[in-house]
Amino acid sequence: MIRAALDRFSGRSRSAKPLRTGELLTGNPLETGPDASRGVILYLEDITVSFDGFRALDELTLYVGVGELRCVIGPNGAGKTTMMDVITGKTRPDAGSAWFGQTIDLLALTEPEIAQAGIGRKFQKPTVFEQHTVFENLELALAGSKSVWRWLNARLQPAEIERIDEVLEIIQLTERRYERAGALSHGQKQWLEIGMLLAQDPQLLLVDEPVAGMTPQETERTAELLTMLAGHRSLIVVEHDMDFVRSIARTVTVLHEGRVLAQGGIDEVQNDPKVIEVYLGV
Repeated sequence: MIRAALDRFSGRSRSAKPLRTGELLTGNPLETGPDASRGVILYLEDITVSFDGFRALDELTLYVGVGELRCVIGPNGAGKTTMMDVITGKTRPDAGSAWFGQTIDLLALTEPEIAQAGIGRKFQKPTVFEQHTVFENLELALAGSKSVWRWLNARLQPAEIERIDEVLEIIQLTERRYERAGALSHGQKQWLEIGMLLAQDPQLLLVDEPVAGMTPQETERTAELLTMLAGHRSLIVVEHDMDFVRSIARTVTVLHEGRVLAQGGIDEVQNDPKVIEVYLGV
């Protein structure tokens, strides 16, 4: 049933309309979406970021495919958070290029514009509206106008209610829909925040340490959720829990000192002598 809900949900998502060269200068990325006709949703090329002389990213190059679930691992200070900050517009690189699809230049957009273009980010600590119900959290997250006037005076349309119902089924919180978000467990809050991102209809999700602080049962359900989302959405998952990474990984990228140290399947990466030396062997 969850997969069926995800299929219905994805089927109603906006369809990307390829941009012509230069169209972004006058077009609306909310309406056009990324052109990923070549099978790549994210291009990072030679990204360099320095803070007071320290290179957090050092000519980082990374490509993520459409519908791919990419795990990114590495020791503290490897550049994982800075990479996500660049993708979402929080940090501007000193050099390099970052493209969402073939024609949306992320370095030309503000943080809100990047979110509107179809990139969602989930931080490690869940940030839900704890005094509101689960349903209300998803309602507030729906793509479109976020004006107070709209939410105080407008009634949800049937299609919006159906969309929320589908998200609730995907994140397995249907039975908690009218409970305050503050009453949820830590894991359920994490799922709700993922649902809030889904309600905004992103094409690329950045998920930071999703299972930190979870019980084994919650970790298992989170692995199932992210695995199901892959193919319907593109995901970059940053995580330190190697058992969890193994349970969801298809391609793993290892960062070290702001560069890609290794990349490949989980077994290939875990047996790489360089990875063992700088990360797994610590």
